[in-house]
Amino acid sequence: MKLNELIKNIEISALQGSAAVEVSRIEFDSRKVTAGTAFVAQRGVHVDGHNYIEKAVNSGASVVFCEEIPEVLSGKAVFVQVPDTNFVLGELAAAFYNYPSAKMKVVGVTGTNGKTSIATLLQRLFMQQGYSVGLISTISYRINEHEETASHTTPDALKIQQLLAEMEKAGCEFCFMEVSSHAIHQKRISGIQFAGGIFTNITHDHLDYHKTFAEYIKAKKAFFDALPENAFALTNIDDKNGLVMLQNTKAKKYTYANKAMADFHCKVLENHFDGMLLDIDGQETWTRFVGLFNASNLLAVYAAAVLLQQDKVEVLAHISNLQPVQGRFETIRSLDGKFAVVDYAHTPDALKNVLSAIAEIRTKNEQVITVVGAGGDRDKTKRPEMAEEALKASDKVILTSDNPRTEDPEAIIKDMENGVQAQYKNKVVSITNRHEAIKTATLLAQPGDIILIAGKGHETYQEINGVKHHFDDREEVRKCFGIEE
Repeated sequence: MKLNELIKNIEISALQGSAAVEVSRIEFDSRKVTAGTAFVAQRGVHVDGHNYIEKAVNSGASVVFCEEIPEVLSGKAVFVQVPDTNFVLGELAAAFYNYPSAKMKVVGVTGTNGKTSIATLLQRLFMQQGYSVGLISTISYRINEHEETASHTTPDALKIQQLLAEMEKAGCEFCFMEVSSHAIHQKRISGIQFAGGIFTNITHDHLDYHKTFAEYIKAKKAFFDALPENAFALTNIDDKNGLVMLQNTKAKKYTYANKAMADFHCKVLENHFDGMLLDIDGQETWTRFVGLFNASNLLAVYAAAVLLQQDKVEVLAHISNLQPVQGRFETIRSLDGKFAVVDYAHTPDALKNVLSAIAEIRTKNEQVITVVGAGGDRDKTKRPEMAEEALKASDKVILTSDNPRTEDPEAIIKDMENGVQAQYKNKVVSITNRHEAIKTATLLAQPGDIILIAGKGHETYQEINGVKHHFDDREEVRKCFGIEE
């Protein structure tokens, strides 16, 4: 593709060289640059791509997009100065792949909790309805039945556009994707034409990155502020910040709620370990999900499907056939009647939601034993809150290691122990080794008791000192229960 074609819809500050030069690929990693590459010098959190311009040019870059043109390299490549290289990467990638998002309906899901469930369930529902559908989620990237393991909640702008182009080639009519606050702030979603956006909820998380809760809310809101007039903005008004997301959006505004009056409403009629009976917009529907938070997720799925012009009755029929997402309130029953729930809950609010779902079902004649940790190199403020939420709703709590990453796991647990109030000290124990923690919980449990293993869900690894070791909470539980794979 010629450079002049690539930049025809992009704001540029200056062009040094010929716009007729050929561009064979786009890269933001100087190590991947070859002859004919357009190198985009992004300013990252830890690395500034401007420091690698010379390396990229020496590796054959024919074009360099940058915010400052280095005088020393003048004449060795075509330089395009732009106001914001982070934003322009997505715009360039979209142009390079011929704007794939414009040829399908892309719906983004953002919020602290529920993103994976809602995006994945929407993809499954639309596939049940006979559509060709793509998915970009924390767990995987999917094009119909083809699946690729995900590396990030929201991948980089180049990867997104590449995935969308593959989806377009496969005939996808819809794509449902998780949109993280990091991705919004880092402008990884630039170049995507969204048909709709869904807000789930917002609680304290990622403050290691955003620094303040106000900045975290601002990042989420920026996604809705950028939606076009022909898109829909669907928000959960059971969350006190739900309406904030709609304040400045140009998109058509819709609300959903379990508790408040809203455009789309849901009520839990019955709640059991094997599912719930819901009233969704006046229609009774049996689902295989458990807990009020899942009722909210299913309502968002229903509302989005209706806003995408799907028949209400058919949507409800398909919702009743949907299975829970991997590692989200995934239940395992032992041969002697102990219940284990494996869930990805890794924020205080998510943990509270899962324990509330268990409380809605339990008879009070059984124990709830919770195994929980907190991730390393992440928001430290939530660590004592995780312990506090676990203790408020459990009979016994085992504090353990999650993904310590580069931190000392025992130091992380000590941070969690700061949330243990005096009246709870007799029902908490700390076991650093996660395998031993899960094993201890299963030994403490009696038939009928409920064991919650929280924090990792679908993950099949534990990251220690920067190395990922195989570890799967579900496998550990099955081993302890004596259940063959």
